[in-house]
Amino acid sequence: MEKVLARIFARLIRRGDLVVTFASGRTARFGDGSGRRVAIRLTDRAAQWGLALAPDLKLGELYMDGRLLMEQGDIAEFLDLALGQTPSAPDPWPIRALEWFRLRWRRVAQANGLVRSRRNVAHHYDLDARLYSLFLDPDRQYSCAYYDSPDAPLDDAQLAKRRHIAAKLAIRPGDRVLDIGCGWGGLGLYLAGVAGAGNTLGITLSTEQLAIARRRAAESGLQNQVDFQLKDYRKLDGAFDRIVSVGMFEHVGIGNYRTFFETCRDRLTEDGVMLLHTIGLSDGPHSTNPFIDKYIFPGGALPSLSELLPIIEKTGLVLTDVEVLRLHYAFTLRDWRASFMARRDEAVALYDERFCRMWEYYLAACEAAFRYRGVVVFQLQLARRQDAVPLTRDYIHEAEAALKRAEQAMTAPAALAAE
Repeated sequence: MEKVLARIFARLIRRGDLVVTFASGRTARFGDGSGRRVAIRLTDRAAQWGLALAPDLKLGELYMDGRLLMEQGDIAEFLDLALGQTPSAPDPWPIRALEWFRLRWRRVAQANGLVRSRRNVAHHYDLDARLYSLFLDPDRQYSCAYYDSPDAPLDDAQLAKRRHIAAKLAIRPGDRVLDIGCGWGGLGLYLAGVAGAGNTLGITLSTEQLAIARRRAAESGLQNQVDFQLKDYRKLDGAFDRIVSVGMFEHVGIGNYRTFFETCRDRLTEDGVMLLHTIGLSDGPHSTNPFIDKYIFPGGALPSLSELLPIIEKTGLVLTDVEVLRLHYAFTLRDWRASFMARRDEAVALYDERFCRMWEYYLAACEAAFRYRGVVVFQLQLARRQDAVPLTRDYIHEAEAALKRAEQAMTAPAALAAE
């Protein structure tokens, strides 16, 4: 198996400098020797079999279990080296055959009914809230930030994301807003407290997120204006002038796409506007990475526009704007990973070493995917009428400027009080 695995590495790594120590103790070097050296060690023969036969699952598992050791560099550098290579040829037929099967199995694997959806959310979002405090910004934005420049501070980029979304929603004073998948409540509180929305309802399936969102609403004095509920989007009633969903659609499952958009259409007023912010695939449908599905986001799926648009068209919703955020999530994950690694000892105290290696691999692998694979973020603006938003996109920039002034006006008294 060492010879087979060596051929795989030779085929994959053509640039850079990778040193692999196999279970037998034999060492091999791959790449052209350029750049910083990365060295790994495989501790046993079974690890080599697993890595050769199912690399997209076993690489993460072996790192978690301490059977793939980093001897030079870290796991992020190894993934950057491996995924940053330019493909020289199509994948071999066994890999293509496996992907064909996985694509057709998606509807079964992502059959996210009411009970399963709640269980999937609990798997990730009901983890100890202190874990997320280790690496998220103070507003607990657990989705792609919006960077004016690659080196912008994470806090500024997350505020810019909320501002950008609010501007696209074109909120009018008193608009009733629905936030599907509200997380820890930051966006809903921003829409009500800064953007001037009226009654705002945020829904989540996470009990941990719900408790924190409600506490934040009370602390901000917005508890009579912003309501957070534990509710599935399929159980909603009422009408809303604006609907927003950020980082939730990835959990819907391919078999529920039409239900999701039909539900949004039915809940949206005749002149309403919706903004969907979701991770997606720019190069067509793919199956979910098996490591991410098993350990991080069970039941999750990343949509392509070729899958979404035919369904949206059939629901009667009008696509009024599309924006593709490229690399923004790579920068976000970079900053999350740096913060997590700086406080890694605290994460070990909360969970254990294996969990922390899993989390480190998750953040690093996703960052590499956003840098080098066809993984992006889509922002789709939808409406029921063609004239629901202005004719040109100038209103977005004008609204962002107005929101920035409102933010500064709100922070100025606090700054003066601190002085």
